[in-house]
Amino acid sequence: MVKLEDIADLGLLQAPLKADPTTKAATALERVPSNYKSLDTFALPKDRQYQQQFADIYFLRLTKIKPAVEQIAYEAWEDTVLGGDNAKKVERVLDVRQGELCWVAGTVYMDMPLKPSILEDVSKDRWISAPTSVDHYYSEDGRDQIMLEDDSGRIRLVGEPLKNYFLVTGCIIAVMGTENANGEFEVIDLKFADLPPQPPRWALSDKDKKTKSEDLSMIDISAPSKRIAIVSGLGFSGSSTAYSAELKVLKEYLAAQALDAKTQSSEQSKISRLIIAGNSIAEATSSDPHSNNPSTKTHTKKYGYDASSYNPLPSQLLDSFLSELLPSLPITLLPGPNDPANSSYPQQPIHSAMFPESRYYGPTPSLPDEPGWLDATTNPFESEIEGWRVLGTSGQNLDDICKYMDNPDRLGLMEAMCRWRCSAPTAPDTLWSYPFQDDEPFVMKECPHLYFVGSQPKFDSKVIEGPDGQMVRLILVPKFSETREVVLVDTETMELSVVRLSAE
Repeated sequence: MVKLEDIADLGLLQAPLKADPTTKAATALERVPSNYKSLDTFALPKDRQYQQQFADIYFLRLTKIKPAVEQIAYEAWEDTVLGGDNAKKVERVLDVRQGELCWVAGTVYMDMPLKPSILEDVSKDRWISAPTSVDHYYSEDGRDQIMLEDDSGRIRLVGEPLKNYFLVTGCIIAVMGTENANGEFEVIDLKFADLPPQPPRWALSDKDKKTKSEDLSMIDISAPSKRIAIVSGLGFSGSSTAYSAELKVLKEYLAAQALDAKTQSSEQSKISRLIIAGNSIAEATSSDPHSNNPSTKTHTKKYGYDASSYNPLPSQLLDSFLSELLPSLPITLLPGPNDPANSSYPQQPIHSAMFPESRYYGPTPSLPDEPGWLDATTNPFESEIEGWRVLGTSGQNLDDICKYMDNPDRLGLMEAMCRWRCSAPTAPDTLWSYPFQDDEPFVMKECPHLYFVGSQPKFDSKVIEGPDGQMVRLILVPKFSETREVVLVDTETMELSVVRLSAE
């Protein structure tokens, strides 16, 4: 069983260290190298268009996941007999007949009155310039309905077994039951696709570097220990300086310039890569003189660019933070909802023009396939780090799913996304998304070894297991601006440690 280390409180501002009399000169620290291969799973074409229909995403998702769901349903319900009737498969939702025991696979649609509707906005002749934001979609008066649909039509699902499962729009399921007199499908049992096949360790790396196939249950504890640092919600802002001390402590810790020499050598120098999981820029507030709050403006511009509403200081502070770390530590940077990137999912990399100092550490034109030490990537992003398949997001996918229920179990919802084989099931219904036509990148074709979600209220983690021995480490990465916490992942044991930084 993978162990989880206790959270450690570290006060990093200490008195200067005394020189060791047994040594004539300080020993130079050497950062462990990072084995890293970034994937373009969620990269959009440069000439992308938005005229196409969004419904194609659901058809692509259903086409990709439905065979796996039907296979699991067939194995579970092949010999099922109830009341003298054998459960039989029907190909389409509209082929369900009243009184006949059958099972069918399709896409879940949640009919919820509180969900935002673009059709309603268009009918009111109202232009929406940004995604609307509501606290939750569920209603407390029982008006929510669960539907199952495919290209033939839609049918309402009812029954006690549905209370044992959490469902959202866009997940693919198979249900067994029968149609009642009201034209509703009485569900007796329900099945998901479960975890997809998991590639072995080093599957994407050079064949010469591959030593053997490994998973979380076959870990080589004799290999050199490395750590991946994951942080989210740095929240650089130009309106307050109260938070700058903690950011400076974070920079010193990651650069192995804090604590004693023994700790620097044994722990901090073992950090091979830093992953920044979104929201590096703080959300503008009404107290910020450069905020986009309409009440603080003396005038507005209906069209064009209003330079008075832009504050360059947060991005400059982020650029300075990155440039001071990059000489010694490679960084993977994901955009978040507050960062200067497109708002629709998947978010594309933050443009290098935002980083005049640190962009020189990015990819070079002569080696376009090499990510460089600064890898500004997409959100979500997929990569191979130290041989492990890693999937990560900045949190919009999980935050949107949490709006479907009261008191959500965030780790449980992460597990549900893995077992649904979809990292963003609510896109494009309630999570704005690019209208894909040829592929659906949110479908998990291969099971990750590590799956993290950033910008979460608090840290949490667990390991889940699939039917074929797949094991996935799930991590909720907290907002650093609120918790002052950094998550460290041991790349050989997959054990976690959380470092809480303090400037006191």
